[in-house]
Amino acid sequence: MILTNDYDVKTVVIRKNLEEEDALKLVEQKKTDPFKSLLSRPKKEDIHIDSLKLCYESSLIVSGKYTANYFRKAIHSIDVDSNVHGVVLGDAIFPVRSKSGLEKAFVGKKGKNKVDLSLEEHVFVEEEDELTFDHHGLEIELPFKIDSKTIENYPKKILEGGSSVIRKPEFSYDSVIDKLQFHLKKPMEEDVRDLKDEFVLHDITEVYIPIFEARLSDLKKKVEIIRIDAVRKKIL
Repeated sequence: MILTNDYDVKTVVIRKNLEEEDALKLVEQKKTDPFKSLLSRPKKEDIHIDSLKLCYESSLIVSGKYTANYFRKAIHSIDVDSNVHGVVLGDAIFPVRSKSGLEKAFVGKKGKNKVDLSLEEHVFVEEEDELTFDHHGLEIELPFKIDSKTIENYPKKILEGGSSVIRKPEFSYDSVIDKLQFHLKKPMEEDVRDLKDEFVLHDITEVYIPIFEARLSDLKKKVEIIRIDAVRKKIL
């Protein structure tokens, strides 16, 4: 397979819709939830918010196109008159298919005969798609649109500012490109010849999603984390 592997990575930062003060209020309302059990629920005053930090967590969108053409063996059946005993195609002779007893009973002597032609098909394949992965490398679907209204104008300034935690992908670009190729390249017949195929990478986009993370602890020093989607303003 021909692979185009020279690529540039576009960086996008999703604009947050939740400020730290509002995130803190949300944590305060829900801070006992991670510590509750079937038998007990702690008091709010027993749960301490140790820290609240803004993280930008990466997802990766990869898109591309797979094309192929090849020859494969195939059998095509045609109907011929009842008095035809075979078909000549070039130097090959294809006899009529023998009828079963049941077929003879239904169609009779005047029924059409069938001839199985062993031929080759020239097949052309074209598949195009995109996949999205979270920063662990698991395939996901982003729950929001990416357009000029939802992204920051200066993504590098935000990511290089040092005031937030940046979580970059925990995997290589090549690994997700391989996954996209596997997704686009459908299972192929075993008996093919003259295969010519190509994969072309369109885009790789790193999307950084703002997430507030609160570190909580109880009187027994048990630690829990509450994560808040700062785009949709909801606890994850």
